[in-house]
Amino acid sequence: MKSQNKLGMKTEAGAYYVDYKDIDELRRFMGANGKILPQKRSRLNLRQQRALATAVKRARYMGLLPYVSGELARPRGDRRF
Repeated sequence: MKSQNKLGMKTEAGAYYVDYKDIDELRRFMGANGKILPQKRSRLNLRQQRALATAVKRARYMGLLPYVSGELARPRGDRRF
């Protein structure tokens, strides 16, 4: 049975790599607000979690993923900050 928390791939040199261009794969490990899920919920080990965080940050910087979800970006009613 294949694990659902599998992420990334290993290179020939043995380094662990997560592709920042694979948006669907990265969104599986993000919450509704656009935050990266914690290690306990994503069930990744430390190396995988760090690679995931780096990939998400790169994708955000390149404009492939939003920093915040659309729900939080919209103002609510007449509230002023």
